[in-house]
Amino acid sequence: MIIVYILLGLIVTLLLVAALMPKSFSVEKNVVIRKPRTEVMSYVGNLNHYSQWNPWQKMDPTAKSQISGNPLSAGHQYHWEGKKIGIGELRFLSSDAHHIHFDLEFFKPWKSKAKDNWHFEDWGDGSETKVTWQNGGDLPWPMARLMGPMIAKNLNHQFEQGLDNLKKMVEGG
Repeated sequence: MIIVYILLGLIVTLLLVAALMPKSFSVEKNVVIRKPRTEVMSYVGNLNHYSQWNPWQKMDPTAKSQISGNPLSAGHQYHWEGKKIGIGELRFLSSDAHHIHFDLEFFKPWKSKAKDNWHFEDWGDGSETKVTWQNGGDLPWPMARLMGPMIAKNLNHQFEQGLDNLKKMVEGG
């Protein structure tokens, strides 16, 4: 019977800790790319290029993907399904001269939603672009909140890797 009380105590403690953890996350990274803003935006807003620079897609080269809609237009969508990267989709929402906004949704291994926002600034003499990639969303209680610090750490690393891949692709192309 003592084991049952200990297990219940551990579960209650974990649930309380989860209740005290942040309810959301936000990750932001940037890089300067030696190409004009409009050229860089055309790569990010065209999901046909997504698998060439995105670190998650590179983790699972056997994943199946489907792209629909017109690049740089509302409704342009990238849907993926893979053993390592789960099932999800990225939907183009809107853009203006300096921003691109996406909705990001994961269906498996667990359901979650996030906003994927991009900011593009003319840099230097205008032949370069400072690209800022920001992602944020809710952390559902209890498991995602308990995993929040690990999620943020992994996302920071993956954003750096993704921006480096994007820089190499755009500057090399």
